Amino acid sequence: MNAELALGLDRRIGKRSAAVIEKHLGISTVGGLLNYFPRRYMNRGELTPISEVPLDEEVTLIARVLSNSTRSMRARRGTLTDVVITDDAGTGVPGTLKVSFFNGFRAKAELQPGRRALFSGKVTRYGGSLGLTNPEFQLLDEDPDIPGMDPEKLAAMPIPVYPATAKLTSWSIQKVIATLLETADLAALPDPLPDNIAAREKFLPVADAYRLIHVPQTHGDWQRARDRFRYQEALVLQSALARRRAQLAAEEATARRAAADGLLTAFDRQLPFTLTAGQTAVGKTLAEELGLDSPMNRLLQGEVGSGKTIVALRAMLQVVDAGGQAALLAPTEVLAAQHFDSIRRTLGPLSRDGLLGGLGPDSVQVTLLTGSMPTAARKQAMLDAASGTAGIVIGTHALLSENVSFYDLGLIVVDEQHRFGVEQRDVLRSKASKPPHLLVMTATPIPRTVAMTVFGDLETSVLDELPAGRTPISTHVVGLAEHPAWATRIWSRSREEIDAGHQVYVVCPKIGTDDDGDFSPGEAEPTDADLAETGARELASVTGVVEQLRDEPALAGVGVAPLHGRQDPALKSDTMASFTANRIQLLVSTTVIEVGVDVHNATLMVILDADRFGISQLHQLRGRVGRGGLPGTCLLVTSLEPGHPSRRRLDAVAATTDGFELSQEDLKLRREGDILGASQSGGRSTLKLLRVLEHEDVIARARQDAQAIVGADPGLGRHAGLAAAIDDYLNPEKEAFLERG
Repeated sequence: MNAELALGLDRRIGKRSAAVIEKHLGISTVGGLLNYFPRRYMNRGELTPISEVPLDEEVTLIARVLSNSTRSMRARRGTLTDVVITDDAGTGVPGTLKVSFFNGFRAKAELQPGRRALFSGKVTRYGGSLGLTNPEFQLLDEDPDIPGMDPEKLAAMPIPVYPATAKLTSWSIQKVIATLLETADLAALPDPLPDNIAAREKFLPVADAYRLIHVPQTHGDWQRARDRFRYQEALVLQSALARRRAQLAAEEATARRAAADGLLTAFDRQLPFTLTAGQTAVGKTLAEELGLDSPMNRLLQGEVGSGKTIVALRAMLQVVDAGGQAALLAPTEVLAAQHFDSIRRTLGPLSRDGLLGGLGPDSVQVTLLTGSMPTAARKQAMLDAASGTAGIVIGTHALLSENVSFYDLGLIVVDEQHRFGVEQRDVLRSKASKPPHLLVMTATPIPRTVAMTVFGDLETSVLDELPAGRTPISTHVVGLAEHPAWATRIWSRSREEIDAGHQVYVVCPKIGTDDDGDFSPGEAEPTDADLAETGARELASVTGVVEQLRDEPALAGVGVAPLHGRQDPALKSDTMASFTANRIQLLVSTTVIEVGVDVHNATLMVILDADRFGISQLHQLRGRVGRGGLPGTCLLVTSLEPGHPSRRRLDAVAATTDGFELSQEDLKLRREGDILGASQSGGRSTLKLLRVLEHEDVIARARQDAQAIVGADPGLGRHAGLAAAIDDYLNPEKEAFLERG
């Protein structure tokens, strides 16, 4: 890292200011504060629309004082000053906001009617209307003079608004950064952008860009500076990915070429259906890459039920034919057991000791390894993996334990990639003598821009057609607020499916009354406002719903059973086996059935309190029905009023079964979250200025530049500024997250 950027803040702005910044923003270096960019810019003459002020958020807004009154408090000593502010600029319908100050002597004196001020505080609701309590404020007609600045120019200068905290206002941050710009050695900062790119794009020099993004004199100033830093961010990120991909390509793997007449040929010959065009095309690509002596690193994304498992199984058989082993890593024991059963069933007589008793060399042993297996069975599975007896090993995190080894691990298949950290995948990679081939599968469609930004070191394949016999799922929002009678109709509708010989899933957000919910990470999950609203009502729980349904007249005589993550693994397996065999007709579950569970006879899914789940979770869940050629139906049950923001998620899911369209909507709703960090839940993004949905052209251009740079200079020896920026921007934790291998 550059010496100036790495310098402690106290060396440039003094110990006192540096301590405040570190305490409230967690920033301790010159580079950290220089790169703390404004969130937006306001005109001094502009008034913020009060109708757009969000509840429960720290805001900075400009408003005009409408009235000012002070009264003594009844319950305690002191005074209360109420100031009403407005966004009325003389046109349209004005909005007003009440601002209250306890013992606000300065507010009483300075916030007189007609004055304009900048207010910063947390918006709360009191007595049915929005307001601010004890906010910080600054009179705009009392801006400090800037030496040599013409008063008219000063009036036109945009006001930068920084992400603030309750204890540190936007203008306090602005003052500290203004001091830093005066004292820092900006001329010593390296430029991560190669000269030819900076010239081509007509970008500002680095020092000028830092000055103008923080202290712009015109709106054009900060826009030019922002464009420069946005592209710089994209180039740094794409160069890191390109460098990673070059490193992977340089590794030496064992080629696993297709056999002329082996297991894969026999498997294809016995398949009772024809592969889709997509499955055939992706299969050909995988076969070619497995046959190379550099490791395959491929992401296979496909809609729920698009046939990814068959594609992966064919790749595993090619590796087994070539003398290697394949490991399939699944996120849950339920899913691992499902994969084990379905793969052995699909292999038929080709599965040694399989369901149909395959024998001889033209068969493969499939072994299951999970943490809850009896000790003897687990030891045997580990022995089969280590000796090479098992050609395909399917397991959970148990595969990662130190005492698990492989004879010749040639291919790792990771199912539902987002459930595993990079360290876990690296542990599995380390069990091979040479870098193994890698196939990452996900049923959560990823927009192209996100794939370019987050999975840029993996080649991507997409399965976007459903196999023959799969019917689209019809999805309906069941709004109990406007149709309370539907609460009982749900169960008579379930009985109709069961009487027709089919089965039903009921999904709940909670296991029992003592937990907060069962949500997976990486989702547009409920906001604090949602939780406050739903906190007043008890959410559906598995245990509560099972009790209710056993007494439900419409379901008399129906086999009802619970399934959730706290159950004993043996009980979970027995329950799933009973549901698969139709001994249980209605399964009440948490999201443990979200991925991979494959019961062809299930045709109806009822998701209770569906507003508590994110878009991709709902899409994954409904993919469990309609898998056997029978029409599938999904009911999204909610008690929220029509028009509530969280019902937008439900409407989006009901409107389309296109996972890519939904993933775009999901990303919009959760503001991208921290797409480079482990938490992807809608907080502040690690990306500072880059927005993957809005800036596809910037990302694509930077990706092309990055590939050219790394192609000509893989070690970035001739691009020291860029290499340093990668090391700085992508700290080890973030870079590890990018290492999808």
